[in-house]
Amino acid sequence: MKLDRVIAVRNNKTIYRDGDRAIKVFGADYSKADVLNEALNQARIEETGLNIPKVLEVTMIDGKWAIVSEFIKGKTLAQLMEENPEKKGEYIELLVDLQMSVHAKTSPLLNKLKDKMSRKIAATELDATTRYDLHTRLEGMPKHNKVCHGDFNPSNIIIAEDGTPYILDWSHATQGNASADVARTYLLFWLNGDISGAELYLDTFCKKSDTAKQYVQKWMPIVAASQSVKGNEKEREFLMSWVGVVDYQ
Repeated sequence: MKLDRVIAVRNNKTIYRDGDRAIKVFGADYSKADVLNEALNQARIEETGLNIPKVLEVTMIDGKWAIVSEFIKGKTLAQLMEENPEKKGEYIELLVDLQMSVHAKTSPLLNKLKDKMSRKIAATELDATTRYDLHTRLEGMPKHNKVCHGDFNPSNIIIAEDGTPYILDWSHATQGNASADVARTYLLFWLNGDISGAELYLDTFCKKSDTAKQYVQKWMPIVAASQSVKGNEKEREFLMSWVGVVDYQ
């Protein structure tokens, strides 16, 4: 297995290409349980029939855990947006269509979104009153069982050379309310500094799915709080600014 061609570097993980395989090598201190859960998530999503790179093996390389998957040759939707800014609306429509195709699936053995968010809210540095309010809001939201990606953004979509879109990175996949997944994508656009893209994305999603924008907005503080336990200080500061937004306009 050759590890001489780096194709991406992310927090505590490096992705290499070896022929028709992509090898994601995790940091030496990365949790074994988290690695195995990511591979299991990916395998469960394969069973739904969605277009994703298939898991080929989980192994250890130089004492580090690694997940080996199919390599998909192409460009990310984020790259295409940067190269063809005049087509941004078209690409965001594709992003929304793909996300709706994810939400149309169920996978009963995935972890539950609400349970994951509840644990994360409990782990924040928010005061007890704010945590209680967020837990109460979370419990009051409708319970669904749709597949949620958890990190759905243009950099996790690869458009293959034949035009086929593939969805990458299922490490955060859960089952739950699709609007929480949409709120997460909206906040990711903001975190990336693309405010106009965030608004265009949300407008497009709500129109195509016939979802009230206010319904997605009710998830914003909950999602922001649950995401604030990871990321750098600047990201945490931004996300925490959303926690107090009760009725976002």
